[in-house]
Amino acid sequence: MMTTVGFAHPNSSLLFFRNKSTDKSQSSRPKWVSSSSYTSETFYRTDNVQVTQKDDLSGISEGIRKRNKRVFFLDVSPLCYEGNKPSSHAFGHWVSLFFSQVSLTDPVIAVIDGEEGNKRRRELLPSYKSHRRSPNPGRYTKRPHQFVDEVLTKCNVPVVRIQGHEADDVVATLMEQAVQRGYRAVIASPDKDFKQLISENVQIVIPLADLRRWSFYTLKHYHDQYNCDPQSDLSFRCIMGDEVDGVPGIQQMVPAFGRKTAMKLVRKHGSLESLLSAAAERTVGRPYAQEALTKYADYLRRNYQVLSLKRDVRVQIQEEWLVERDTSNDSEVLSSFFSTLHGRY
Repeated sequence: MMTTVGFAHPNSSLLFFRNKSTDKSQSSRPKWVSSSSYTSETFYRTDNVQVTQKDDLSGISEGIRKRNKRVFFLDVSPLCYEGNKPSSHAFGHWVSLFFSQVSLTDPVIAVIDGEEGNKRRRELLPSYKSHRRSPNPGRYTKRPHQFVDEVLTKCNVPVVRIQGHEADDVVATLMEQAVQRGYRAVIASPDKDFKQLISENVQIVIPLADLRRWSFYTLKHYHDQYNCDPQSDLSFRCIMGDEVDGVPGIQQMVPAFGRKTAMKLVRKHGSLESLLSAAAERTVGRPYAQEALTKYADYLRRNYQVLSLKRDVRVQIQEEWLVERDTSNDSEVLSSFFSTLHGRY
């Protein structure tokens, strides 16, 4: 018999539940995707510490052992969609692949948007994510996210939801805490916002719909794709905007200010604030770029506030979330979930 225990986090609405008991052709593969990206061992191969069967593990420090360990942060809400449509099948597909091929027994922390999570950003920018509907389980009869919580908790995954905060900010906060403890963090999400967090200790693993599989995206992939550091990613997106999230770019006012200009300036100055400060004191580019950076500086700074991920959410990572995940329930739970879905369609 399985018992479920809930832990309430002080001053928040966090609930932690823990149970006791055929690819398409490579032509559709993004340039940064390599066959080795699909393995769950990518992080271990980037570590300088090598352990063989003959090594005496008792002689390895706890710090090194932790650096060898990964913790996954599962951004749940985007997985509940197929395209722009809510889909329980999509959630089941991606989670089953994630457990069987990616995270394996590594600890997984699932994060879901809290109620009114967009409120602060929408106060700054009313168009922010204004087109998105609240996810629902389609024709599945349970309340939105109830089926998600049920599947994940039965698979021994803690579920974190903080009222008034988006999942992105909660992930960023918990990720930083895990890295500070010596862990490597892997963020499982299709959301490009997380690229701003990539480092030697932080990777992303992305669900590729065309290939129907997960793929790791690392610091090396980022460098190869953009030829700059991830710290510049946020600044670049503040200038260009984010159509998916409803954040207009500077091209709305200055059509000539394109991607090449934005990338060149960001690479040279390193950050949006450095660029704006320089533009306030001297000429940094062609007349149209110079005028745009001085005239619309407040506009760009607002974009930065909207697009930057916060790391100060009032949530604390728990030691019990970082233990090896018990996978014994996975097959039964997921099979039951799919059987229920098939019976209702």
